[in-house]
Amino acid sequence: MSQFIDEAVVTFESGRGGNGSASFHREKHVPRGGPNGADGGRGGSVVLIADRGVRTLLDFKLKDSYKAANGTDSHGNKHGKDGEDLVVRVPIGTIVTLLPEEDVLGDLSADGMKLKVARGGRGGRGNLHFTTSVRQAPTIAEKGEPAEVAMIRLELKLLADVGLVGLPNAGKSTLISSCSAARPKIGAYPFTTITPNLGVVSVGDDTFVMADMPGLIEGASEGVGLGHQFLKHVERTRVLVHVVDAFPVDETDPLKSYELVEKELGLYSEALTSVPRVIVLNKIDLAPPTDTNALIERFQVFGRAVFAVSAVTSQGVQPLLYALKAILDEEDAKPRPVVIRPLPQERAEEPWEAHQVEGAFVVSGRRVERIVEMTNLANSDSIRYLHRRLQRMGVIDKLRELGAEDGDAVRIGDWEFAFVEG
Repeated sequence: MSQFIDEAVVTFESGRGGNGSASFHREKHVPRGGPNGADGGRGGSVVLIADRGVRTLLDFKLKDSYKAANGTDSHGNKHGKDGEDLVVRVPIGTIVTLLPEEDVLGDLSADGMKLKVARGGRGGRGNLHFTTSVRQAPTIAEKGEPAEVAMIRLELKLLADVGLVGLPNAGKSTLISSCSAARPKIGAYPFTTITPNLGVVSVGDDTFVMADMPGLIEGASEGVGLGHQFLKHVERTRVLVHVVDAFPVDETDPLKSYELVEKELGLYSEALTSVPRVIVLNKIDLAPPTDTNALIERFQVFGRAVFAVSAVTSQGVQPLLYALKAILDEEDAKPRPVVIRPLPQERAEEPWEAHQVEGAFVVSGRRVERIVEMTNLANSDSIRYLHRRLQRMGVIDKLRELGAEDGDAVRIGDWEFAFVEG
């Protein structure tokens, strides 16, 4: 039996951009050709895609880091080759959260939905881009943009049309096996089901997906037992079937069992109280019809449709399934909006900050650090160009405002420079 894994923390790294080149046109009889350095290739991005063929997050427990291909460096006037994007397939219903910010990037709730979680580094520009009226033979060429590294929590919330909930041993596993091809483990003791089971149910010419959720116990909303681990799966179902053991061997009152589970569902999420549901009184084969009818009358006080079934003999199962299909047809008229937020495409407004520490001034910020990373610090023209960019961004003025003077140390990322006035 395969493991059901519903949460994993994974590191995704895009590819680094290739370096641009500083070269000049060389041709016979053209001794002083202009700059023609080409750009490096863009690094590959990491893209998640929801795939109905993937059921769990087990693969990410076995392998927790993924990296896309780097872009290649340019050579002379030949552009570098772009790195290939890395496409990673995840189950439908995967919530993607960026750590440690706990920023939800997207909800991959439909087959084929895509989300870019690490963007490939831009290829460095060749010296062809740095030609101006006063700089006609630049030796400036950018290095490739560094890769992005994203620590991501993948959390799977099952997508099922109908979810079976109830106390342990209410007969949920038997019910799903009697109306679908699912073959969950079944036993005459609580907690037989410790992972959700999915089954495809046929009703006439239509089908829907039913999920058998592990039994809830008192305190589940606070994480007791399997609590939070499986209550989250209930959130994604369109209809809930509350299965109640109509005639428990310990003679527990079925109404109190029903109220206990409903209380835990409401405590976990108020939204669950508005999910359409029906009540199923199971195991009616264990008592005479008069007892069953009396119990049905007692449950009608809750104002919900009540069905009496025997999952073992299949008595009453077909009417239940047709009723569920009718509810699903009604729900189809209320499409759920899918919200997915891609990584921000615009980097120009990314903030930076500068402050003084003992013995140095520190400038930090994603954009400014990447500008330095992409600068060839072994080239004097590139360093002068970096200085002008920092001036345009206001970094030099800010350092001056903080009291920086000629020769003071300035740290940006992993690099340290001497502050120069003018």
